Amino acid sequence: MQELKTKVNDLSEDVEAYVEAYYELKVLKLSEKASLMASQSIAASAMILLFIFILAFASIALGWWLGQRLANMAAGFSIVAGIYTLLFLLTLMLRKKLIIPEIRNMIIKKMFDDNDN
Repeated sequence: MQELKTKVNDLSEDVEAYVEAYYELKVLKLSEKASLMASQSIAASAMILLFIFILAFASIALGWWLGQRLANMAAGFSIVAGIYTLLFLLTLMLRKKLIIPEIRNMIIKKMFDDNDN
């Protein structure tokens, strides 16, 4: 009888250690995914900011160039503003069908991808 109690105690200690190790493993995996997502978000934010600066200066240059070609600076910048208005309206129309689902799927795929490097 004493031997059975010893085996049961040993088994319960082993199960407890297993559950604790499993919990720690899950916490570490979650921490790894969170840090990976945070670092990728920071890198993406920096790239987006740089892209915005590039786009702003290219837009100014295009507006200036068109203004000189048309001999009317207001017309040149208005054409550039019209291009951006069209892009905005196109994005607004496609956001629910194409843009939001693609971004959502990309985030979900990244969260559940176990082969992150």
